[in-house]
Amino acid sequence: MRPVCAVDPEDPVIPPSWRVGEVAVIGLGRSGAAASRWLVAHGVRVYASDASDSASLRATAQALGPLGVHTDVGRHDLDRVARAAAVIASPGVPPDAAPLAAARDAGVTIRSELDLAAAALSDATLIVVTGTNGKSTTTALVAHLLSCAGMPAVAAGNIGRPLIDVALDPVPPRWLAVEASSFQLHDSPGLAPAVGVLTNLAPDHLDRYQTLEAYYADKRQLFRNATASTTWVLNGDDAPVIELARGVPGLQRTWRQGHPADAWFDTVANRFMLGDDVLGSRDLLPLLGAHNVDNALAAVLAVVAVGAPAATLSEHLATFRALPHRLEPVADIDGVLWINDSKATSPASTRVAIRSMTRPYVLLLGGRPKVTSFADLAPDIGPSCRAVVTFGEAAGVIAHGLQDAVRVVRVGSMGDAIATARTLVQPGDVVLLSPACTSFDAFADFEDRGDTFRRLVTEA
Repeated sequence: MRPVCAVDPEDPVIPPSWRVGEVAVIGLGRSGAAASRWLVAHGVRVYASDASDSASLRATAQALGPLGVHTDVGRHDLDRVARAAAVIASPGVPPDAAPLAAARDAGVTIRSELDLAAAALSDATLIVVTGTNGKSTTTALVAHLLSCAGMPAVAAGNIGRPLIDVALDPVPPRWLAVEASSFQLHDSPGLAPAVGVLTNLAPDHLDRYQTLEAYYADKRQLFRNATASTTWVLNGDDAPVIELARGVPGLQRTWRQGHPADAWFDTVANRFMLGDDVLGSRDLLPLLGAHNVDNALAAVLAVVAVGAPAATLSEHLATFRALPHRLEPVADIDGVLWINDSKATSPASTRVAIRSMTRPYVLLLGGRPKVTSFADLAPDIGPSCRAVVTFGEAAGVIAHGLQDAVRVVRVGSMGDAIATARTLVQPGDVVLLSPACTSFDAFADFEDRGDTFRRLVTEA
C-alpha cells in the first residue's frame, strides 16, 4: 500500500495531466529513487527504469515496488516512456540518451529531478553552483558558512544528496546550497536561483557533448530565468565565465586572485579580502591548492548575498574540512602523504590537482577516458613528478600522451598502481590519485574508487 498525501487539484508543482497519466523516471540511482518516492507520495503513478543492471539497482527497484512504482532494470521501455505524461531525468542521464530522445520525439515534457525539486521547494532560498571544477567544494562551503552563521542550510544536488530527497523532509530548510551539473541544467526550465555561482569553464564531458559550445550552452541555462533581483557570483579571472554571463539581468559579483574585486585574494599579503575589508590569511583555510582559494571566495560572495554577516566568515572558513575524494589527505605513511582525488574524472580536474602539489609526487591516472588524448596534461606535470602510474581502460592512451614528458609505468589495476607507487616514492613525497577518467571500467562510481584507494592504502 503506497503512502499518498492529500492531493491538491491546484498544486502548482504537479500538472493535472500527470495525475491521469504516468510519469517516467529515468535512472534508478539516488536521485531517481528519491524522485519516484516523492511523486508516489503526491499521488502520481510512476514507471522508473535504468539501462544499467547491478545488485544495488535491483535492490532499489525491489524497495520501490511496494510503493506502487513499476520498474525496469537493465533496460528502458521506450514505448512506455513515449506514452508518459512527463519524464523526470536523473543527473547522470545525458540529454541525448535513448529514453530522453524517445520522449522528445513524442512531445513528452522532460524535466530534471533538480527542476522538479526546486518547484517543490519554492519557499526555500536556492544558491545554485555550477561550473567545470570546484562545484562540490563551493556548494559544501556555502552550506557550512550559512549554518555556522545561524542560517541552517543543506548541501544537495549533484554533490550527493538529491534535492528532491530534501523535499521529502517534514520541514525542509530555509536555505539550500545546490550543485547543478550541465545535464541537470539542460532540463531545468523552471530553475530560478536567488544566487547563481559559476566557478569556471573548461572542456569536459566531450564524450557526451558533440562540441565544447554545446557543453557551455547547457551551463548558460543557469541564467535562463535571470531577473533584476538575482545575484550572480562569477569567476572574474575566467574569460569564458564572464563572456557567458554577458548581458544577463541581475547583480553580478566577481572574485579574483591578485586583483581587487568584490571578493579577492591579495597574493602579496597572502590574505582573503572582501572588497576593502580583510577577512584573514590564507592559513585559515585548511584546503590544498589555489583553486580552493577560488572556491572560498565564491562561497563568501554567495553567502553574503543572502545575508550572512561578513564579520564571522573567517572563523567559519577555518573550520571547514576537505570533502571526501577531493584532494582528501588519506594517510601519512613513512613520510609519504597519500591523497585521494578520485572526483577528478577529467584532465581539467586533474590539472587543478597537479597545480596544488608543492612536494615531489607520483601521479596515479586511469579509468575510462572521456578524451582521446592526454597530451595536454604534459606541460602541467613538470619536473617534480617522479612518475605517472597508469591503469585501467585508459592506460594505453595515457601512456602514449605522456611518455615523452615523464616516466610512465603502465599496470593493470588500481591495486597494482598503489603497489608500484610505493616503490617509486621517497620520504617527503606525495602519492596523488587524480585519475582524469571516469571510474566505470572497474568501479560503481568515483566514490567507490576513492573508498577502494583509501582502504588499499591504509590496510597495507
